[in-house]
Amino acid sequence: MADQFSPVNAGGTALAAHKGQATNRGKLAAAPAMPWQERPAGSKDVVWRHSANPVIGRRPLPDVLGIYNSAVIPFGDGFAAVFRLEDRTRFPRLHMGWSDDGLQWHIEPTPIAFKNRPGDGDEVSDYAYDPRVVKIEDKYYITWCGGTNGPTISVATTTDFQEFTRLDNAFLPHNRNGVLFPRRIDGKYFMLSRPSDNGHTPFGDIYISQSPDMIHWGKHRKVMGRGGDEHGLWWERTKIGAGPVPIEIEEGWLMIYHGVMDTCNGFVYHMGAAILDRDEPWKVAYRCSKILLAPEADYEVFGHVPNVVFPVAALCDQEQDRLAVYYGAADTVTCLCYSRLSELISYIKENSLVF
Repeated sequence: MADQFSPVNAGGTALAAHKGQATNRGKLAAAPAMPWQERPAGSKDVVWRHSANPVIGRRPLPDVLGIYNSAVIPFGDGFAAVFRLEDRTRFPRLHMGWSDDGLQWHIEPTPIAFKNRPGDGDEVSDYAYDPRVVKIEDKYYITWCGGTNGPTISVATTTDFQEFTRLDNAFLPHNRNGVLFPRRIDGKYFMLSRPSDNGHTPFGDIYISQSPDMIHWGKHRKVMGRGGDEHGLWWERTKIGAGPVPIEIEEGWLMIYHGVMDTCNGFVYHMGAAILDRDEPWKVAYRCSKILLAPEADYEVFGHVPNVVFPVAALCDQEQDRLAVYYGAADTVTCLCYSRLSELISYIKENSLVF
């Protein structure tokens, strides 16, 4: 891939709205139209790529060498996003982004400045990567992998994406892929995560935890274990991790996740999906045995870390039967793929293997 400056910094109405309407964007009633493209003619794939991928190139800002796994959410009459960028130090930081259509982005050149709650002291996250963002009731919550004596799940809140207040880290090190559910279940907050280690995780299963107040987390339960020889799921035999915020559907919670296999040429990251029970989300109702998206396009195969498809955020219009998933490709660029929600659910059920 040739280095390029993405049109995300061309200005436009998204930046104007951000500067002039930052305090009231979230109060607007009209929902933005999500990105969408129909399945290419002749294709039978249940998930298909955006024809103009990557939607954000590897050089979105001067001196930035890559844009990694990034979180997108509807906000007022457009979209807000939390992006992971790396400059020439290769140190990961989180930046805000703004868009009117979910495709053309303005990315803030200055990293997000998280402030601590009064009395919390001066401890800050040493690094920040793999963010997710979700709205629960009247607040937006950002979770990310923060470095505090090793990787763990950091949490912050905002109401306007202008000021961000850090909460206590959710878990002890080491942990990654902290993904909150978009509403309380039986009065409790729920979060998916992957207990990890300080390196590249020679193990990796998805767990769920619950909290009465977003501070105290407990009742940790295993949701899903990685695949492998026993089950024939080589595409996720090394580790798995939750991706976008779970989507509530009639059958329960649609959980899109990444599955990793080890090869003689390194890790290969794929996109998979499962459906969790609505009331007891630690129970798996359906688990798709087949890959939804594998690294095949040049921008997925070649990059800073080759052979990576890493789903992070999803936009869903259930009335229109549309699903758009943002994913990081080759740890270098941000991409989009699409699916018909009903077809995806049927595909998961038809190819389900629960163990």
